[in-house]
Parts: sequence; structure tokens; C-alpha cells
Amino acid sequence: MKKAHDYIGVNRDRFLDELFELLRIPSISAQSEHKPDMKRCAEWLAAALVKSGADRADVMPTEGNPVVYAEKIVDPAAKTVLVYGHYDVMPVDPREEWRTEPFEPTIADGRIWGRGADDDKGQLFMHAKAFEAMCATDSLPCNVKFMLEGEEEIGSPSLYKFCADNKELLAADIILVSDTSMISMDTPSITCGLRGLTYMEVEVTGPNKDLHSGLFGGAVANPANVLTRLVASLIDDKGRVTIPGFYDDVRELTPAEREAFNEAPFDLDEYKKSLDVDDVEGEEGYTTIERTGVRPSLDVNGIWGGYIEEGTKTVIPSKASAKISMRLVPNQDFEKIAELFERHFRAIAPASVKVDVRFLHGGAPYVAPTDMPAYKAAERAIVDTFGKKPLPFYSGGSIPIISGFERILGIKSLLIGFGLAEDAIHSPNESYGLDQFFKGVETIPLFYKYFAETK
Repeated sequence: MKKAHDYIGVNRDRFLDELFELLRIPSISAQSEHKPDMKRCAEWLAAALVKSGADRADVMPTEGNPVVYAEKIVDPAAKTVLVYGHYDVMPVDPREEWRTEPFEPTIADGRIWGRGADDDKGQLFMHAKAFEAMCATDSLPCNVKFMLEGEEEIGSPSLYKFCADNKELLAADIILVSDTSMISMDTPSITCGLRGLTYMEVEVTGPNKDLHSGLFGGAVANPANVLTRLVASLIDDKGRVTIPGFYDDVRELTPAEREAFNEAPFDLDEYKKSLDVDDVEGEEGYTTIERTGVRPSLDVNGIWGGYIEEGTKTVIPSKASAKISMRLVPNQDFEKIAELFERHFRAIAPASVKVDVRFLHGGAPYVAPTDMPAYKAAERAIVDTFGKKPLPFYSGGSIPIISGFERILGIKSLLIGFGLAEDAIHSPNESYGLDQFFKGVETIPLFYKYFAETK
């Protein structure tokens, strides 16, 4: 792989220029006004993959945003790697907190700043450029397929059917994913577990119109008051979710497993400092990394109702709403949790209001065995580029479609991401370190080399 490594070194500036072109496309899947940008982004990626060496690259329609499928078959008898990534990005709100233009990428302090710099355009583009380096130097040892979707940030609603309809096209030995993070550049890691997700929206309705808070306050239920009271009750003073049955299927770690899990380097003081918080909180009796890796959780992702513009308007709002997500651990069923949530929320609502509970999307947790050949190949590749063996790591995040791949396609996924906590994905001022990007581009060809050698 020396030729591929040298090729990467010679083309560093061009790789970044091309990545910046991709980052400038505001492919926000959650906002309908960006529908044309989704198509434009997909077409850009298809063209880029052909230039990188793909034999074909198609923009394939779905019920939602298109999927970019590309492939290069070097030998039908060789191993096949299916690269998965997503080209959609999160909205930029709150816009006023950005220090740079979200869709005008810039380099400062050794980092690329812009929406999608890490999640997931920067990380998927590592694969495109690693692929190019191998094609250009005639060193690609495996067949490679790409499946890049435009709906991951909204739950991949169209990709499940796409996979079911294209099983033969997507056949592979492993799915390679870089949409996760590492512990640090000094402590590389491979994600071997993801939490599942149940995402709900609730609406509380009181009077049939907004009311004057002076004339009706204290006599009519205020939906905003009721909603906040109900939401607050979902977590008790020990940090546990109060929904009956929520923990029924959670597998408790043995003392030995907990000890091993907590061996990963973690500095609580540095963690608090990085977030500018005086203290952490969560489920009593568990460490911070246990709370984010192997314990379930519930969080309000948005809450609204009433007057929020400049100045005052003394009203009792007719409605108030919230979006609530629950992160799940192995053995928890996201559909069962949705049912338990709805049943509980309706049960605790007072008769003075009406409630509407909607399931938005979800997915199962995922566990990747550390003894599978692909994991071992990735381990060797990371040792070569980072100089140390990566730790297995359980991520607190969710990629619901990953468990879907295993269920529909029957293929395991390898989660080899190069993101860091400081990248601030989903937040204002998202960034991606230049060293992270190029370490990824250098590591991926080595993964192919070692994976091709496995039996």
C-alpha cells in the first residue's frame, strides 16, 4: 500500500478542495426547501465516485431522497466491501451561534469547520479518496460497492425498502461504516456497539384557542405548564426513566464486565471542562461512560408552545409540544418502548388536557463481534497508522439502519469511525480535524489489504 500512501500525500490539497465542494451543498434532509439540494448532492457524489475509479455510479430513486450506488468489481471471486455513508446533514439552528458560515467550509486551528465536516460528509469522503488512491495505484484488493443515502438524519425511512428491493445488488461480505467516533487520537478505538433509538413527539392541547393569562390564568389548564410537568416526571430523582417496563429487557453488566468497560481512558474533569458544566448527572450508580454506552436514557430534544418572540404577550397557549428520544441498549425493542411510552404518557395526563402521542422513527441497538475477520483487519490497519491497538468501544449514539442491514441483507457492519467528541456534530460550529481526515484516508486502504488476506 506504499503507492497508495504516496498518492494520498501528493493529492492532499486536491482532496480538501473536493471535500469543500461537497460541504458547500446544503443537503439538509429535515427541511423540505432543501429537496433540490439533496438531488444535487447525490449527483455530485456519483460523478465524484466515477472520477475516483468506480465502474458505475447511479443516482437511484427511492420514496424519499435518492441513494447513490457505485461499484468496482476487480474479481468476482474476491471479497466484497459495501461502504455505507450518508450525505444528508443536520439543520444549522441556532444559526447565530456559528462562528463561521455553516456551508462555507474553512480551515482554522488544524480543523475543517462547517456543517457535515465530520457527520458524515467528511467521513464518507475519506472512503471515496482512499478508494481513488487504491484505484489509481492498481492496489485495490477487494470488490467495492458504495451505498450513500440522503435520509440518515431523519431515520432512513426509505433505505429499508431500498435494501429489501436490491439485496442482490448490495451483496457483500462486510458493510464498512465511518459514521462514528474514536475515544481520542491518542487512544484509537473501534465501535462495537450502538444504542438503539425510539423517537416520539407529544402534543398537549387545552382550550380551543390561546387565552388571556390574566382573565383565565389559574382557572384553565395551561398546556405548557402541564407538558413541562409531565416531561419532568419521566425521570426520577435518581436519574431513572419512570415509564413502567422500560428496564424490563435491559441486560445488567456483570461486575467484571463493568470493570472492563471502565478501563477506557476517561477524565471526568476534562469532560466537564470541555462542556463548560460544573457537574454531570444521570442514572445513579453508574459512571459517565456507562451512562452513555451501556445504559438507556431519555431526553427532550425540543419543546415549544406559546409566545417566544421579542417582548411580551400574556397568553395561555392552546397547545404545547415536545420531541423526546430514548436511547436503548441491547435486548430493548424500540417498538415495544414506543408502546410503553405512549401508554404511560396518556395515563399520567390530567383530564384537563388532551394528548396526542406520535412515534416518529426508531431502530434497534447493534453489537459487532470483535472476533469477526473484518474487525481483526481493522485492528491491524489502525495499529499500522496509529501505532497502537484500538480499544473496543460502545457508542452512546444510534444509527438505526445498521441493525436493519443485518436483518434485511444478512450482513454485519464494521464501524470504524474517526470522529472525536470535540467535532460537535449536530451542534453549531461542527468541525473535523485535518489529522482525523487524513488518518482515515491512510487507514482505509490498509483495512482492505488485511481484509482481503482473511480466510
